[in-house]
Amino acid sequence: MPKTVLKAKNIAHAFDYPLFSNINFEIKERESIAILGRSGSGKSTLLHIFSSFIPPNSGEVEIFDQKIYSLSNDKLEEIRRNKLGIVFQAHYLFKGMKAIENLEIATLLANETIDNSLLERLEIQELMQQKIGELSGGQQQRVSIARVLSKKPKLIFADEPTGNLDKETAKLVMDVLLEYIKRHNAGMILVTHDEEMANLCDKSYKLENQILEEKIVR
Repeated sequence: MPKTVLKAKNIAHAFDYPLFSNINFEIKERESIAILGRSGSGKSTLLHIFSSFIPPNSGEVEIFDQKIYSLSNDKLEEIRRNKLGIVFQAHYLFKGMKAIENLEIATLLANETIDNSLLERLEIQELMQQKIGELSGGQQQRVSIARVLSKKPKLIFADEPTGNLDKETAKLVMDVLLEYIKRHNAGMILVTHDEEMANLCDKSYKLENQILEEKIVR
């Protein structure tokens, strides 16, 4: 039976105004879940709460059966480094370095090796000796995704990972991410405004009017 990799209970958060409240959510191994919502609905904030970077005003988040906001900084950093993969729209790559060097840093920290078949699947194997600043935005995004997957994470958080890509490349990236989670018994939470990308996931939720509800496909 697939294990639960993340469980959130009674999550509420606000800035100058309430974003959401009473959110309950869980995801299991080999499962992909999309969270849809309009700009400003709080979906990226919710992803940051799930991924250990913003403590909620109330509620708790468990990752691999550990209440992450009760952990020491060292223990939390260990989980982030070894088990979590985070894909943002901003690439956070080292632009003065080659693409291959960006991957090598990630794999070294995670004690993993670069998967050449992943580079081929993402169609970036020919770009490895180029500096990041020489690559297009779409190429940089695929290098960023390769860097995340090279760590062999067990739970992936993806915030609009295809937002700046053309449709063909977006579909390629989604296929690679979905193949990865099935092969490695991982889970993936995807935040997107793109219904087409969301429909590729196992489940979709919508964050609207401060409530997160599963979209039932009829």
